[in-house]
Amino acid sequence: MSAARANLDVEVVVAGHICLDVIPAMQAKKDGMGAILVPGKLVDIGAAVISTGGAVSNTGLALHRLGVGTKLMGKIGDDLFGGAILDVLRGYGQELASGMIVADGEHTSYSLVISPPNIDRIFLHCTGANDTYSADDLPVEALRGARLFHFGYPPLMRKMYEDGGTELAELLSRVKQAGLTVSLDLAKPDPESPAGLADWRSVFVKALPHVDVFLPSFEEILYMLRREEYDRLLSVHDTNDLLPFADGTLLRELSQELLDLGVSVVVLKLGEHGLYLRTTDNRTKLAAMGTGGPADVEAWLNRELLVSCFEVEVAGTTGAGDCTIAGFIAGLLKGLSPEAVLNGAVAVGASNVEHADATSGVPAWEAVQQRMAAGWGRKAVTLALPGWSRVVASSSATGRAEEGIWYGPLEAATTTTRMAES
Repeated sequence: MSAARANLDVEVVVAGHICLDVIPAMQAKKDGMGAILVPGKLVDIGAAVISTGGAVSNTGLALHRLGVGTKLMGKIGDDLFGGAILDVLRGYGQELASGMIVADGEHTSYSLVISPPNIDRIFLHCTGANDTYSADDLPVEALRGARLFHFGYPPLMRKMYEDGGTELAELLSRVKQAGLTVSLDLAKPDPESPAGLADWRSVFVKALPHVDVFLPSFEEILYMLRREEYDRLLSVHDTNDLLPFADGTLLRELSQELLDLGVSVVVLKLGEHGLYLRTTDNRTKLAAMGTGGPADVEAWLNRELLVSCFEVEVAGTTGAGDCTIAGFIAGLLKGLSPEAVLNGAVAVGASNVEHADATSGVPAWEAVQQRMAAGWGRKAVTLALPGWSRVVASSSATGRAEEGIWYGPLEAATTTTRMAES
């Protein structure tokens, strides 16, 4: 009974990877990173900022700030870093630390973030207790009262990708059996690490039939599903930024693979280029997404949309993807149309990057909506989208095209079918 009472106001359970970020203040060096990483050298630095990181912290705290009742269920050790994580979470609300798992004798995950001015950051990361997170760490009673379960960063959690993803599939299966909607996010692993060398297609074959909403980044899913194509694009374009090459054809191919693997809603994060959505054409499957699924199944059936980002002054991109996911989840739980959910998601992500840290830029949901309604400027879409349109008659739940939305080639046929059925 006590667990049930504690869950009365919880709509979302966020589980998965959590860590402590230690970010020392550093001065600019004229010789760049080479002047810092010198054996035997003492480098004068400033005070360190201590913050929580990972999907549990970033997506979970963003949902909390948006006003969504949220429970956090990460795993930490019984050490000083674990205590620091609990202190940070309690600063947002005592209840946010109550669901954390404290493992005796284990080490808490942490990152040392080496971030001198005008130089790309280096992360020195220890996965710690995240590696032992298992299906048994998620008691079914912890889910009571919640509508949606979000799991983040399995590539940074060893048990989740070992044995072809058997443990991840078991965990997600238990949640689906409890009736919740399941959403899943990824993280791109170090290519030379065990996670980077894992057979992710095999993991997806086991896990994705238990996932309703899948929200990886374009680069993550390209790396994990089409490694040869990923490496080819890196070589041909001589850049680590592959987002500008996420054209409409490749997005449709990748999303179709994921739908075929069992997902109902595919959301691909495109960074500054926006957010892509593709949904199943199986009405029965969409209607069976669980207690956090779409309120209007017809409005979400067989959709292909891309929404552009809002104009902002960027202070930092830490947590941008996680906060965008929080915005998507919040809109979905509020029963909004795909267009409104996508716009809300990129608006929350844009609010986040106006601050240097991972979540403090996220305001209440109502404030996000007011800012959009006041005429928030949009960035232009520069991706190659052959056959896409800014307007498709009667394509949205409101019967009109939404600001900032691009409609894929699927939409014309979908609209024709709906009009014929009506």
